[in-house]
Amino acid sequence: MTVIKCIAVDDEPLALRLVETFIEQTPFLELITTCDNAVDAMGLIRETKPDLVFLDINMPNLSGMELARLIQDQPGPLPKIIFTTAYNHYAIEGYKVNAVDYLLKPFSYEEFLRASSKVLQLSEEANNNFNTITADDEFIFLKVEYQWVRISLKDITYIESLKDYVKVHLEDSQKALLSLISLKALEEKLPSSKFMRVHRSFIVSLDKISAISKNSIFIDKIEITVGEQYKEAFKTLVDKWLK
Repeated sequence: MTVIKCIAVDDEPLALRLVETFIEQTPFLELITTCDNAVDAMGLIRETKPDLVFLDINMPNLSGMELARLIQDQPGPLPKIIFTTAYNHYAIEGYKVNAVDYLLKPFSYEEFLRASSKVLQLSEEANNNFNTITADDEFIFLKVEYQWVRISLKDITYIESLKDYVKVHLEDSQKALLSLISLKALEEKLPSSKFMRVHRSFIVSLDKISAISKNSIFIDKIEITVGEQYKEAFKTLVDKWLK
């Protein structure tokens, strides 16, 4: 059974204890730790790399929404977020930071379980996708809707992260393909001699790069900014090309 490792963050002791109790009642959830403020939680998330964060929004110094935005900018796989709050006007803003769900206090165990099950489903689908991908120097298979599609590596121009999905852009006006898998999982299956992660949201085909500037890559008319954490590796590659 898939186990989702999680952290609970809330500055209200009773609310935090309730989430902790619900986690303990749920077989597929494993509690790493709890935290009563977002500042400390940020360090814990970087250190423990949880799969899921139950996150209150209204907290002093650093709000849960602000923490969620900071999480989006960290390297590596991003944890899923389920917001827990007493204020319903945050719902739309919550989905802007890729929250899986939004629990309005006081919420029942049934509501908690329904939200947690969404994360479990996403995790299992991504794992199934990851385990079935076979990559070599010529093609990969990706699950697109209800079928496995063979994609020639030479046809891929760039790959874009869209929340829990990737969008694979193809050349010659072929329709882009949407697949439920993380960008990091797909990156690990692609040959590094042909593809490079240049941004937390983009992988590019090195063969399809038509021009470069100091901080950008161009694939025909598409401009992709090189992310700060990827600049050094990209500069090394460019220096090699220009020798």
